[in-house]
Amino acid sequence: MRPTVAPQGRRTPAEPYSPSRVTVAVPSPLASLRSRLARAGDFGRRKSPLLRRVPPLHDLLELAARMGYGARGFVYLSVGLLTLMAAGDFIGEAVGTKGAIAWLAQQPAGRLWLLLVGLGLSAFVTWRLLQAVFDADHEGASRHGLQTRMGQGFSAMGYGFLAFSAFALLIDTPSDPATADIARSREQAETVLSLPFGDWLLAGAGLCILGVGVANISRAWREDFTEYLACSPRTCRRVAPLARAGYLARGLAYVPLAILVTLAGLRAEASDVTTFGSALEAVERQPAGPWILAVTALGFIAFGAFSFIEARFRRIRPPRDLNPLG
Repeated sequence: MRPTVAPQGRRTPAEPYSPSRVTVAVPSPLASLRSRLARAGDFGRRKSPLLRRVPPLHDLLELAARMGYGARGFVYLSVGLLTLMAAGDFIGEAVGTKGAIAWLAQQPAGRLWLLLVGLGLSAFVTWRLLQAVFDADHEGASRHGLQTRMGQGFSAMGYGFLAFSAFALLIDTPSDPATADIARSREQAETVLSLPFGDWLLAGAGLCILGVGVANISRAWREDFTEYLACSPRTCRRVAPLARAGYLARGLAYVPLAILVTLAGLRAEASDVTTFGSALEAVERQPAGPWILAVTALGFIAFGAFSFIEARFRRIRPPRDLNPLG
């Protein structure tokens, strides 16, 4: 566990998360690449007045990370609002993250929204990779640190697929994105089932989804979400419940999808596979389902709001040395 870090203002010199330690030399390919990029940057700044005005890479990466948190917040806020409207029967069906992006594509200036969301999520993926590979949060190489960084790596993959979905919709927007998404999921399930032990592979995928849900629920209870925030203690105490509600809602929302995918594997029926939004719709059809869906939607909204808080207050220190072992 890292030592407690005092809250820091935006102009306060950054303190390390952990005591000073012996550093490991950067692997030669990365060192060579970094050296060449640095030389190219210095040459360009000497030759061009315009390039001299470009902020250092360190500041650009921080800006990208904050834009990424904002994009994540925007997506989850959209998911929460659309799910809340579905619970109140103001729109047809609940949606997941992909469904929210598809909904944006159908709005006025939809292509512009898709471009901005795709770029923002791509920036967030970049930050997640810096966290996972180059230990931007100084988690270290302990068991807990490696587990945290592994989770950040999987998060990068998930948001990478989401960013790809946004860019794909720029090229081709189907008339009914929800139906197309379900059809694509079932095609993928059929591909898995056609493999040797495909039914077990599909059931295993369902259990992995369940694991993601359980991890989010566990994090909602045990995580200190103010640890990475550079805000006053009073502000931190006020925003921490948003994070707990958001992670709890995300974790619980994965459970119905995990059950459906696992049963599809055990039954070897690709038609049982569905999407995140359709799994939420199945919840709504149960007794007290609209109320459960409404509470889940409020959790998504809380998660989106906390993402905006992170975009403003999170301590973001891109690593100066691209050293995955440091």
